[in-house]
Amino acid sequence: MTVTFQLASQEFLALNGGPEFKFTEAISFVVNCKTQTEVDELWEKLSADGETGRCGWLKDKYGVSWQIVPEVLGQLLQDKSPEKTERVMKALLQMDKLDIERLKQAYEQA
Repeated sequence: MTVTFQLASQEFLALNGGPEFKFTEAISFVVNCKTQTEVDELWEKLSADGETGRCGWLKDKYGVSWQIVPEVLGQLLQDKSPEKTERVMKALLQMDKLDIERLKQAYEQA
C-alpha cells in the first residue's frame, strides 16, 4: 500500500488510496531547470503519453502534474520594475513549454 522513492535526493512516501482517489493539480512536482535543454528534455519525457498544459504545466502518463520551470523565471518576475515583470508574465501566459529566450526577450524589451 505504500512506497518510498527519491527524486533529486528528496525522499517521498506515496500511499495507494484506492481507485476513488485520482491525481489532481492540487499536488504537483516543480522542477527548476538551469538550461533550455533541460526544460526541453524533461518536457518531452514527462509529457510522453500524457498531456501538456499552459505555463509550464503538464501531466505525465499516470496523471501526475508537473511544473517544468526555468530557474531564471523567478529572477525575472522579482525585478523591481513592474513593467518588466508584467511583460514576462504576459509572455509566460502565452506559452505551454516555457522558453527561456522568449522570457528574457520580454524582460529586455524597451
